Amino acid sequence: MADKGDIELAAVLKRYGSAIAVDSISLKIPAGTYCCLLGPSGCGKSSTLRMIAGHEDVSDGDILLGNEVINDLPPARRGTAMMFQNYALFPHLDCIDNVAFSLKMKGVAKAERRARAMELLRLVDMQDYAARLPAQLSGGQQQRIALARALITGPSALLLDEPLSALDPFLRARMREELKRLQKELGISFIHVTHSQEEAMALADLVVVMNRGRIEQAASARAVFNTPRTAFVARFIGGHNIVEAPADGGGRQRISVRADRAALTAPGSGEAGFGGTVRAVEYLGSVVHVGISPNGGTDFAVDQGEFLVAVNENKFFAAPVALGDAVSVSWKLEDIHVLEA
Repeated sequence: MADKGDIELAAVLKRYGSAIAVDSISLKIPAGTYCCLLGPSGCGKSSTLRMIAGHEDVSDGDILLGNEVINDLPPARRGTAMMFQNYALFPHLDCIDNVAFSLKMKGVAKAERRARAMELLRLVDMQDYAARLPAQLSGGQQQRIALARALITGPSALLLDEPLSALDPFLRARMREELKRLQKELGISFIHVTHSQEEAMALADLVVVMNRGRIEQAASARAVFNTPRTAFVARFIGGHNIVEAPADGGGRQRISVRADRAALTAPGSGEAGFGGTVRAVEYLGSVVHVGISPNGGTDFAVDQGEFLVAVNENKFFAAPVALGDAVSVSWKLEDIHVLEA
């Protein structure tokens, strides 16, 4: 059974008519974990979050918070709080009253609820904006108010639905730092839905990669990146080449080779690899991405027909290659990772 504050999903299924959005998933999120539900649109991550929040009914299975099954509890009684993608601030209320609103609905006296709201505004560094209306705030400031409002009830878990998607890239990076700091400071679980691999890798203690309503892999960011379980995870996380190669015991196997662990080499060098033609060169600052199409007759079949090598900028310009050049690609045997079928 779950410990106090742990969130556990036991064979949770969500059906909309005949369509299955979440397909009998099981997952344990220990108390105090920053968990990111990661995957493409339509993979079931938002439906999962909304079932935890109580905004969607569970078709089958159980959701537990601590030792309590919370399937039938209304959102306000679950011990969770939801921060919505559009922030949903009340335009006619100033910031302090927006933050204090849920306490007002619980009948907390005005002085007490405003004092508590000011504490939360200080936590998100918005105390100087207490008297402003939402329309007088930037997108990032509105997000901080929405965050303070979600936290004022003292939840065991904060649920965030793509909270950074509307922000510009610079502000997004700053808010990532802020979310991580707050989560550590408060010591509660954050469950954060995103389709951004970078966001999940930067934030999460536990990355849950979803696809077609199922969990493909749930592990630390480093484990997901270095040892993707399936070809889908390797593709979605990025930075991996998926190659069908001869297996040691005969037959064929699918392996992943990280783009930064592969090298452009002279023909015949390296422990494994193939010859090919340069099809793309993309300068990205500290690295240059070189896309290579394998020659016919090789033992290796490359997923989507192009193998990516990430070359250090200085190394690339010491021996540059151009579109149409014949090259060889190699990798060390210890750098391959065998994928599940």
